[in-house]
Amino acid sequence: MKSLYKSLIHLVFFLAKVRIVATGRWILFVIAAFICSSAGYFSNVNNFPEVPPLTGQTLSCATELQGNKDVFSVYVTDHGIAQMALDRLCSNKIIKRQYGEVRIVIGQSDYDTFRYINHGVVDLALIKKNVVEAFGADEIYGLTRIAAHPNYSAYFISLREKPVLDKEYLLGKRFGLLDYPSSRSGHIVPKTVMQELGLSANNVDINYYSSHKELRRALLAGEVDIISSYWAVEDNESLSKNYAMPLQETVSGMQWFLKMQTKNTDLFCAMQQVVKDISDSHPRPYYKTLILEEGCATHE
Repeated sequence: MKSLYKSLIHLVFFLAKVRIVATGRWILFVIAAFICSSAGYFSNVNNFPEVPPLTGQTLSCATELQGNKDVFSVYVTDHGIAQMALDRLCSNKIIKRQYGEVRIVIGQSDYDTFRYINHGVVDLALIKKNVVEAFGADEIYGLTRIAAHPNYSAYFISLREKPVLDKEYLLGKRFGLLDYPSSRSGHIVPKTVMQELGLSANNVDINYYSSHKELRRALLAGEVDIISSYWAVEDNESLSKNYAMPLQETVSGMQWFLKMQTKNTDLFCAMQQVVKDISDSHPRPYYKTLILEEGCATHE
């Protein structure tokens, strides 16, 4: 905010040097007052590192370490993973030794991700690598990758025919995309392809949904003609891989990051065990594949 205030001060002094009539000076005064009050407002708005997200949910539990006010904060975007993480973290001996509470935030939008990753208030997060790099959270807050799920491909998926990457074919089609601007398979990749083909919201119907599950529901219900997503093993039960058009072969998978501002190796290894347990217990095949970073003994 210092740079904002500095810029505002320069603006006010610049305007003050301009020769203006008396009426203009009153206008200058009003403008300066408005700018300063707005700066104060946004300064206060940015002071929210500890508050819950506006759209997300929070799960929590107290550990056996009474009197310890340190909170182990976790950020995920999937309710099922959040519940599995809560059960395992609350019973983890390292967590109970170092923290008094576990708090898990279930983000529902990019705004939630921005607040919690950009402000460095999470200790453990399941997010994309590009999010960490965009905010510099690895260098600023020491967010370190401890495990990663595999990369995947992005597709245009239809119900009764294989989509064609041609402007004439796609004109007038109803598309289902994710309302997460940071999602590569559900937002970034399809938007890029559309732009390259000369398509936009002006000549195609774009509908936004909150999850990949909702995209599939909309396609099966006939709400949209084409969705943009990844291909999951379970999709073979209700969709045809013959009607999936590849858009990008390699999309970065979800990764687990742990804040490592100190050499807390006990916590590092304990969290690797926790995320491995979650991976082994997850019902979806994609999440069952997990690559652990080196640094701990083999997890059995």
